Amino acid sequence: MKGLNLVLAAAGGAIVGAAVALLFAPEKGSKTRAGIRDFVREHCPFVKESEVDKIADAIEAKLDEVKD
Repeated sequence: MKGLNLVLAAAGGAIVGAAVALLFAPEKGSKTRAGIRDFVREHCPFVKESEVDKIADAIEAKLDEVKD
């Protein structure tokens, strides 16, 4: 169970890091989603491919909230 928590913490940290980086270098929505997808695929290989788009969309929605 500890190993799973470590993996989830690492994934969460990587995703938050990507979101923060995108906040400081915002781009068009399609480029933002592509960047998030690429980052998650590269740094979180344990995330299922079917979940990558959902994660990218959720992060982009949060970024839009923060921008407004």
